[in-house]
Amino acid sequence: MLKEMMPEYVSGEEICKNLNVTRTAVWKHIQVLREDGYEIEARPRAGYALTGIPDRLFPEEIGDGLTTEFIGRKIYYYDRVVSTNDRAKELARAGAVEGTLVLAEEQTGGKGRLGRSWYAPPYKGICFSLILYPRVSPYGVAQVTMMTAVALATAIRRETGVAAGIKWPNDLLAGGRKICGILTELSAEMDRVNYLVVGAGINANQETGDFPGEVRDTATSLKEAAGRDIFRNGLVRVSLAEFERWYRVWSVQGFKPVLEAWKELSVSLNCPVRIHTLKNSWDGWAEDVDEDGALLVRAPGGGLQRLVSGEISLRLA
Repeated sequence: MLKEMMPEYVSGEEICKNLNVTRTAVWKHIQVLREDGYEIEARPRAGYALTGIPDRLFPEEIGDGLTTEFIGRKIYYYDRVVSTNDRAKELARAGAVEGTLVLAEEQTGGKGRLGRSWYAPPYKGICFSLILYPRVSPYGVAQVTMMTAVALATAIRRETGVAAGIKWPNDLLAGGRKICGILTELSAEMDRVNYLVVGAGINANQETGDFPGEVRDTATSLKEAAGRDIFRNGLVRVSLAEFERWYRVWSVQGFKPVLEAWKELSVSLNCPVRIHTLKNSWDGWAEDVDEDGALLVRAPGGGLQRLVSGEISLRLA
């Protein structure tokens, strides 16, 4: 009621009448909202007025204006969690509906690719995981990861104006520095996926000093790239909408349109790269990505190698 009238006042009597509660109950709930960060003014004979909404990823705020049909319609929100992916896997094993979203203000044990940790300070980044039940074999999971990169890069461009680009296989960069990482985990049998959890960590409002020293030169945030604070709730809503749109494109039309969009957004094709695998590192030229999402790299000797795992870093020609 306060949001609908914002910033006008709503009388306490009207609130009591519409919600069938006492004035004491209204006052108590107003106090709870204030503790959560909502700015509410009270004036005798005028009532209450909502004057400010906190930058918190509350489910009620995410749902206000969300246009999706099933992605993010069920939300589990945590002030602090070890890992949104781990919590999402627990929920998936318990039968959570497809599209269930797990959100956290802070991760204490977030994970990145290749066993790395993902740093997520409280109330500045965006950490979320989605539960999916795609009708696909385990070999098709890489396509979902690349589809997620397309959806999030599109959402970031649309909501913030930052020209997010994709570095193979699933990092998003701005100005050559990382702004988002994606981690896909699954439970599967030989020929089918039981469930899929797609996790993403977006650097939204971090400042340089918020990043650990070891990644300070390679990571950045949307705030630094855009030169202004990012409204996190709005970015989450747009990200969910883009994810649902691309998930349907992939489900109906297959990987081809996703791959075309991925290539258009890529910043790691037709350029020199350094390949990092578990065994060694070597330099090459990234030429293309095939229909399975593998990177095709021209080796120094002239041969074309197909990279299905590992990591690349961009290097100057």
